Amino acid sequence: MSRLAIFAPTDADRESRVITDSAIRRLNVSGNANCPIEAAAGFFSLCASQSCGKCTPCRIGLRRLTDDLENILEGKGGEGIVDRLMDTCQALYTTSDCAIGFQAGRIGLAFADLIKEDAESHLERGICQQRFTSVPCVKGCPTHIDIPAYIDLVRAGRYADAVRVIRNDNPFPSACAFVCEHPCEATCRRGMIDAPINIRAIKQHAVLTAGFVPAPAKAPATGKRVAIIGGGPSGLSAAYYLALMGHDVTVFEQNDHLGGMMYYGIPRYRLPAENLDYDIDAILSLGVEVRYNTKVGVTVTWEEVEGSHDCVFVAIGAHHFRDLGIDYATREGVFSAVQFLHRSSSGRPIDMAGKDVVIVGGGNVAMDATRTAKRLGAASVRCVYRRRKKDMTALPEEVNAAVEEGCEIVELMSPVRVDAGTDKPIRLVVQPQMPGLYRGGRPGAKPTSAEETAFECDFLIEAIGQVIEYEYFTSKGLPAERGHFQADEHGRAVGMDKVFVGGDCETGPSTVIRAIDAGKAVAANIDAFLGFHHDVYDEVEIPPVSFDSKLACGRVNIRERSVFDRAHDFDGVEIPLRDEEAEQECSRCLRCDHYGMGTLRGGRPVKW
Repeated sequence: MSRLAIFAPTDADRESRVITDSAIRRLNVSGNANCPIEAAAGFFSLCASQSCGKCTPCRIGLRRLTDDLENILEGKGGEGIVDRLMDTCQALYTTSDCAIGFQAGRIGLAFADLIKEDAESHLERGICQQRFTSVPCVKGCPTHIDIPAYIDLVRAGRYADAVRVIRNDNPFPSACAFVCEHPCEATCRRGMIDAPINIRAIKQHAVLTAGFVPAPAKAPATGKRVAIIGGGPSGLSAAYYLALMGHDVTVFEQNDHLGGMMYYGIPRYRLPAENLDYDIDAILSLGVEVRYNTKVGVTVTWEEVEGSHDCVFVAIGAHHFRDLGIDYATREGVFSAVQFLHRSSSGRPIDMAGKDVVIVGGGNVAMDATRTAKRLGAASVRCVYRRRKKDMTALPEEVNAAVEEGCEIVELMSPVRVDAGTDKPIRLVVQPQMPGLYRGGRPGAKPTSAEETAFECDFLIEAIGQVIEYEYFTSKGLPAERGHFQADEHGRAVGMDKVFVGGDCETGPSTVIRAIDAGKAVAANIDAFLGFHHDVYDEVEIPPVSFDSKLACGRVNIRERSVFDRAHDFDGVEIPLRDEEAEQECSRCLRCDHYGMGTLRGGRPVKW
């Protein structure tokens, strides 16, 4: 008789896999304004379905959690039900045999405060404390652009109107069409069917096809004067909306070109200068005054700026570098990524032809420096990172592009010191690392017992973060903590009457889109502080809904120029969508603003 059967998947196995894959897609896009109690009940119910039933805490505890959460959703459960929830989670975490139970308990304990707050809201008021204010992609966008509207406008061929809709919430449609990290796509419900809509590509098609779109007419002059210190994405966003509101705006910019890190930090192959200038020209067309090469504290004093304006917005960004914090036997050939990229963008690039270059860091700035060094003719480019490649904070597509272009990613190596080299000016000594305990959602790094190794190079570029130059401003009363200005939720500097702060100098180094959001929010709050409530929306008629795309359809991605060509110049790397590609991608939109949201959970975005 036969002893063993050859394994073959059963129909049940295949069906289970299909359901699992569908659930993963659904969960990936479900982070938009979900009720925490409802989400927790679903999570613990899933965990219970995985339990083998061997250990009592898992078998009984997970079902009890699910039942208690369902009772809370119905506004019942009696006194002490919330404390019982936490006791059950603690028991699961400390006594379950395997990860099905103890990890579920750990998650419950980690979000105990949120679960408690929302449970009390359900029990006391019968409603969730969460607010359902808009569609998933709109909520996912930090600036809350009406994404379904401009997608349908692009589909209708109304490209200029699409740009006008974007500008209602973001005055940098062209720049963001190239460099936005597109968090909106992470919440796109189309991902439940096949893949999220390529929202950034559609925006790019709109701005490139529309060309220059004039800014709308501004409101009558208010007679109020606003000073903005810093001409980066946050400062210029505030300038745009404040000028539209009729205020007299002056921007104090320390460089000879506006744009901040968008101009001096992001390489031209990612963000062509002419596309950034489209946005800047539209902002300046509203009569915004710019004082170039003017650094507050050097060229002009704080007292002069504050005394001659009704309100001041400090948006100086984070342009000062942070070094490696190690011993340097030499600093010859050592640059910060900020300095390196600034020189390249200013037309004063470092001559790296035939040289060996090492970059230290794992973020987007490190990738920008890595790919820029390659384009400047470096013979070899290594990016050294102390964690794993998969743990890098840079966008995966940027990391992959660097590797495609011939750069090397050296993972799990931590800098120890900089010595003078034997064959090269610099010898970077590193200590091999291994993954450690999780911190902040990703594993840390810890030293191994392996011997130190070293990389000799001509240039060392440090890209481990930026800080702000705040000392002058704190001497004038602006509060700072841990290297950042302190502000309330409305952007007003703590303890100061007419001073607002925002962008990277308040949050720390972040993304372009988040800096834009800060500028927009501060503009609205400055307007209110000055005694106004202007409506700056440019009204655009949205096409009627004509959704007819429930079937799965492949996502159209932006193509890139051949690696053999793009790695040697600073021309744009992306090839925009063709008309038919953009039309198909637009047709995939599920129009969540019309379907599935309704009047109870929000429809069109509310004017800000």
